[in-house]
Amino acid sequence: MNVLMINGSPRAKGNTTRALAEMESVFAAEGIEVESVRVGSAAVRGCVACGKCAEAGKCVFDDVVNELAVKFEAADGLVVASPVYYGSANATVVAVLDRLFYSSHFDKTMKVGAAVSVARRGGLTATWDELNKYFGISGMPIASGQYWNGAHGRLPGEAEQDGEGMQQMRTLARNMAFLMKAIALAKDQYGLPERETGIFTNFVR
Repeated sequence: MNVLMINGSPRAKGNTTRALAEMESVFAAEGIEVESVRVGSAAVRGCVACGKCAEAGKCVFDDVVNELAVKFEAADGLVVASPVYYGSANATVVAVLDRLFYSSHFDKTMKVGAAVSVARRGGLTATWDELNKYFGISGMPIASGQYWNGAHGRLPGEAEQDGEGMQQMRTLARNMAFLMKAIALAKDQYGLPERETGIFTNFVR
């Protein structure tokens, strides 16, 4: 089994990276392979709603998003982590996720998702909520830990001192590993849930 981690921090050795490393140690013990991609310093533009991905099967802007789509399709789980900027996720990781989830057309049902946020002080839960919406719209079970998944720290390495935050990361990784393994067993025995044809309505008609 394997997990793709998307790190939204622009800092290679920042607190978001430290939080993900705590999860990686648990995944390794569980025999789960991990690939981590840091996108926080990448030049990524937002979605322009051009609709070309419906024809091409990938985003018209050929950057890290299309590279991630291939890795995401092969993964059993996805962890998305972001530092908190102005009470919300890093704008780069939001641009990545908007385009990644919208332009990739493979079935994401029952891939396990987990969101992690890291902040000096406030905005952890708002960012966590923001990241979870991508999983919810895609039929992806959302892994939870023992609290709202987050760690505190401002200067590089400070998150290491957040004992509760590091424990949250370990608990989240163990729960995610269990959920992925349980889903794999269920898929072998029962298959995926039946899917109905989508019904799309709005408030005009």
